[in-house]
Amino acid sequence: MENKDLNGLTDAQAKERLKKDGLNEVPEPEFNFFKEFMSKLWNLSAWILEAALILECILGKWIQSLFVLLMLLFAAFNGATQKKKSRRVLNTISHELTPTVSVKRNGKWKQLNSKFLAAGDLISLKRGDVLAADVKIVQGQITVDESSITGESKAIKKSVGKTAYAGTTVVDGDALATVIATGSNSRSGKTINLINNSAAPGHLQQLLTRIIYYLCLLDGVLTLILVIAALIRGQNVIEMLPFLAMMFIASIPVAMPSTFALSNSFEATRLSKEGVLTSDLTGIQDAANLNLLLLDKTGTITENKTAVSQWDNLSKLQNKEVLALVGAAIDKRSPSIIDTAINDYLTEKGITPDIPNSFTPFTSNTGYSMAEVKNYNIKLGSFKQLSLIDKNADQEAKNIDFTAGRSVAVLINDKLSGVFILRDKVRSDSKKALEELKKRGIKPIMLTGDNRRTAEAVAKEVGLTGKVISIHDFNDKTDVNDLAGIADVLPEDKLKMVKLFQKDGYIVGMTGDGVNDAPALKQAEVGIAVSNAADVAKRSGKMVLLEDGLTPIVKILDAGHRVYQRMTTWSLTKLSRTAELTMLLTFGYLCFNYIPMALNAMVIYTIMNNMVTMMIGTDNTHITYKPESWNMLKLAKIAFSLAAGWTVIGFGFVWYLVSHNYAQGTVSTMVYVYLVLSAMLIVLITRTRKFFWQSAPSKSVAIVQIIDVLLTFTLALLGLAMTKINFTNLGLTIIVALIAAIVIDLFYQPIMKNK
Repeated sequence: MENKDLNGLTDAQAKERLKKDGLNEVPEPEFNFFKEFMSKLWNLSAWILEAALILECILGKWIQSLFVLLMLLFAAFNGATQKKKSRRVLNTISHELTPTVSVKRNGKWKQLNSKFLAAGDLISLKRGDVLAADVKIVQGQITVDESSITGESKAIKKSVGKTAYAGTTVVDGDALATVIATGSNSRSGKTINLINNSAAPGHLQQLLTRIIYYLCLLDGVLTLILVIAALIRGQNVIEMLPFLAMMFIASIPVAMPSTFALSNSFEATRLSKEGVLTSDLTGIQDAANLNLLLLDKTGTITENKTAVSQWDNLSKLQNKEVLALVGAAIDKRSPSIIDTAINDYLTEKGITPDIPNSFTPFTSNTGYSMAEVKNYNIKLGSFKQLSLIDKNADQEAKNIDFTAGRSVAVLINDKLSGVFILRDKVRSDSKKALEELKKRGIKPIMLTGDNRRTAEAVAKEVGLTGKVISIHDFNDKTDVNDLAGIADVLPEDKLKMVKLFQKDGYIVGMTGDGVNDAPALKQAEVGIAVSNAADVAKRSGKMVLLEDGLTPIVKILDAGHRVYQRMTTWSLTKLSRTAELTMLLTFGYLCFNYIPMALNAMVIYTIMNNMVTMMIGTDNTHITYKPESWNMLKLAKIAFSLAAGWTVIGFGFVWYLVSHNYAQGTVSTMVYVYLVLSAMLIVLITRTRKFFWQSAPSKSVAIVQIIDVLLTFTLALLGLAMTKINFTNLGLTIIVALIAAIVIDLFYQPIMKNK
């Protein structure tokens, strides 16, 4: 008697229930701009600004206090705005990662986007699935990880009649289940999102923390020098406090979070249009440093389409009868590529599969699927695993060439009854894409469950040079440079390989699709889940491909290099500009007995710089053809060399002005104009490996720079918040800044070209 629980819904019933209950999703909670804004006022950078604000108020510097307050509010407002934009980008991408579910509609199994699930739907669950709704088990048994909703890591068994909840992951078993609650009505009450909305900068955060450390160290030393000099000269140190406070304020990377958010969300959006969904933004950044890539053969190097190239009937039954029995052991609910290939072969031969009395899907633990038909027990799966059951299998199959492709064995009543040889077709773009990867200094290594000779043939076809070894011969002494591929790989072997390569100092990328690939995908710096990956693999990887093949991986590398170049520009610019400002003012005070820049001008200068550096996140970049590495010492040397050049020329300029009896106020305004122009030119110099006049910045960077420069000229000529200067003095300052930029770039450009 048929169980009505196994019938599922019709399309009409599902449509009616969806109309009543809504889609199986919960709207994302609205972004609270005010809450985000307030959080930006409660961090280390904000505390320094707030302390400076209080100090300025105590000293009665009300105009400066207003500027510091505006800077503080701008940083909070801009940070909240960029967070909102970044979240919108990630939310848009995450909806594209909604899992598909195997559901029975109108009596037929089909794959359906999980947001169209309705209460009453019959769905199939297998290892690796992430439940998209609350369900009741009606057949079979599964083990689920409920840590996502309970916090408990212990797996829980769910048998017939038990309820499993949305957001939990199936870690073992298979079952049929009826949907009992969707969307807001489910226990978790939220959409299953395969994206990790983490915008954490990963390795880059460590670099930027060190940049702040260097700047604060420099400021601390120069501040100490200024205080000691003032005490020796008998001057009022209290009057210098506003300037000292502004020197520290100038060091605060107010625009850093915004630059990060802008650059990463910019690249995440770009990649989503190119067939790559980003589930963790650190993956984009680490892609620039990638130097070793472990590649699944099937679906990445070869087409995700496998066909039977040879069938050998080793039983005493007629060929048609054996193939009909094989058809009963094919998974029709959630077919793998092997199931599909064999099913296509049966269809081509006109074979109608037998209907099984019972069916057990394939698991990596058993290595085969199993069906019971009449008096026959059929096992379909790995020859290696099945030969452990039939001890005579090797002898029976001695005439079969297992090197011709992937082998799938058939056991009938635990006796070897046939062997399929399946072959994957190499993708047309694989050879070209692999050449591109190698040209970029990345070592590609093919991973496959096939035997060594089959793997060698594929490696040769796609131009992978080196040896192909068995996983059994792989150890921590294996020379990576001699490897083209590793054969006989089981999914659980991949984590071991990733860790070994990382231990040797490699930045590892890996592609994967299965449940057992998840730990390795999570461990790799750039874990890439391929288009047909299990839900749990997609959740573990930092990238999810929407298309098969290697070409999208090249796009990930491009994105990583763009982020790297922008952050390099940001780092060099921030270090050199801040060092120039603090050194020029310190040496000016020591030599001329006054700080050669008005306090108001210093505040305005700091605000303008942050406006430009924020826009670096959208700048045009060039793609390099080698893995990058963050060398903080080298960056610091380059930045301080730049700062030294600008400081020496700037100090010479101030010396000239003082020796020609320019008034202190005029000198102060001209120094302000010089510093703003030098800051703009430093951005242009550090953003390219060509001479700065040979490479155009992005429209956003150019517009903000033009606005900053025009505003600077206007303030200087009208004498707003500073001493007024004439057109002659302005022209002289512009000429000095341009000459300085050209001279400095003549030294800087050859260094960066050979970097």
